[in-house]
Amino acid sequence: MKIADLITWFEAWANPAWCESWDNCGWQIEPGVLQEETRVLVCLTPTLAIMEEAIAENANLIFAHHPLIFNPLKSLRTGEAIAEMVRLAFTHNIGIYTAHTNFDQVQDGTADVLAQILELKEVTPIEVTQGGLGYGRVGLLEPFLTLQELLATIQTRLAPPNLIFSPTADLQQTISRVAVLGGSGASYISAVAKTGAQAYLTSDCKFHQFQESRDRNLILIDAGHYATERPACDRLVQKFQSLNLDWVQLSQKDEDFRQFFA
Repeated sequence: MKIADLITWFEAWANPAWCESWDNCGWQIEPGVLQEETRVLVCLTPTLAIMEEAIAENANLIFAHHPLIFNPLKSLRTGEAIAEMVRLAFTHNIGIYTAHTNFDQVQDGTADVLAQILELKEVTPIEVTQGGLGYGRVGLLEPFLTLQELLATIQTRLAPPNLIFSPTADLQQTISRVAVLGGSGASYISAVAKTGAQAYLTSDCKFHQFQESRDRNLILIDAGHYATERPACDRLVQKFQSLNLDWVQLSQKDEDFRQFFA
């Protein structure tokens, strides 16, 4: 399959027109690779380490969730990370394509994969966008779990380096309805509270957002940006593998840019 055909297939599933106005989905760098047989490296965040991995693996496409270019560039200067990425992309003929907020909404996208990992049933979006798709997912746990069991399940299945949750006096309370949204989902706390969810798994939550959640009787669980979105990249690799591409691999150089001192 040529790169152009892969992108056509993907965009029929996760339309880049669904991208939010503040976002940047689609081609970040296209150095003339559309008619090449696809050798794709899938990653969460395109970085220099990912580019070096792509060069070593003789890949010609980096397919990322996070945009390489998020804000309008004012210059490209030697020594800057984005400038170096651009230089290497054109030097080694490696395209960089991003699927961000469009990928968040679709079936088997970032939120849907989280819901599947927790084995939620009767799943619906937290916020519907189009055609039954939307941001986040909310569904039922079967069987119900205690809060302690739910936290242990998240720790086991997502392996976050740090798991933060709202203050609660009862880890043995029964949790039946859970909402999930990969990445930065604290702005959806109000919407989640209206769904009847008892717990909300997301990331990048601030101090007062935990307070807001508590005041709305919602248990806020922050497992980190990397842990909540990386599983969807693995699912994307599986989808690409079903297309019988020349070569596809999940990056081994993706990074969680946070470290926690024990």
